[in-house]
Amino acid sequence: MKSPAVVNFAPEKGSVEIREIPKPVIGEDDVLLKVSHVGVCGSDLHQWTSDHSWPVNYPVVLGHEFGGHVVELGNRVKDWKEGDRVVSETAAIINTDSPLSRQGLYNLDPDRKGFGYGVNGAMTQFVKVPARCLHTVPKNLPFEHACLTEPCSVAYNAVIMNSNIRPGDRVIVLGPGTIGILCAAMANLCGAEVAILGLESDSERLKTAQQYDCHAIIGDASEWSKEKDGLGVDCVIDAAGVSQTLQIALQLVRPNGQITKVGWGPQPLNFSLDPLVQKNVRLQGSFSHNWPIWEKVLSLLQSGRLDVKPIIGGIWGVEEWHAAFTAMHSGQVIKSILQPN
Repeated sequence: MKSPAVVNFAPEKGSVEIREIPKPVIGEDDVLLKVSHVGVCGSDLHQWTSDHSWPVNYPVVLGHEFGGHVVELGNRVKDWKEGDRVVSETAAIINTDSPLSRQGLYNLDPDRKGFGYGVNGAMTQFVKVPARCLHTVPKNLPFEHACLTEPCSVAYNAVIMNSNIRPGDRVIVLGPGTIGILCAAMANLCGAEVAILGLESDSERLKTAQQYDCHAIIGDASEWSKEKDGLGVDCVIDAAGVSQTLQIALQLVRPNGQITKVGWGPQPLNFSLDPLVQKNVRLQGSFSHNWPIWEKVLSLLQSGRLDVKPIIGGIWGVEEWHAAFTAMHSGQVIKSILQPN
């Protein structure tokens, strides 16, 4: 049995196409999922346009934001059964004996390989998943929302775990993409006053961002950053996909403030980091997520305190991947979702 899959087959720009692939064969610690919905991530777009900065195991099926039903279990899997509604974490391969994995920080394990670049992802009908990656989807949570647990977990890690944001703080988020808007939503849950900064071409995305109770700013956020005491904001979350925005963050943050960088950008910086020293600013990277973060996010989604519906721009079939990718890449929508047959 073969199914259509969105395959990134080479490092050259545009090397993505539909290919028929066989149903995966699972190992004794795996489950086989029938994919319900899979989100298109900015990293999928970066691999499509070949401006990514991570190694890819070509050819590979794209897609790491997914949920579905368990249809087959390996013989050592005990805690799951056929028909279970689940979402999956992204750390498909880890070294369980590494010091980081033993701390529960397997997302930072140097041997980690994720779905959609290291192993085959979920932009197809069936995907093989280690049982340790699974989380139960609450009954009242539809899969088109649950499949976005992954980007919500990225934002939770950046804002809740890796930033020190308190009620009354002022926060600026750079970049009104999926992660930027979700970071703004998380900062709002922390009790901060939040602004999100974009370009003129981001005006539609910024309108969506305003649904998360944040100020939308186009072009220059200097005035907003200095509104209170002239010193800048307490925290800048850099969720833009370019390196240059770090320079903007250094201008907007107050002395003794914090910058959390969650957006990838392979370009060289080409500017001085002296303001980081002079302002006594803490620069914090944030990557991926782990098991307790997923559980917290699923709780937020179930309760409605975090609502992803405003960012969903449409649902396409797997064979319509190009339209879904283009809609996101052009800024027409914030988040595209694919639904295999």
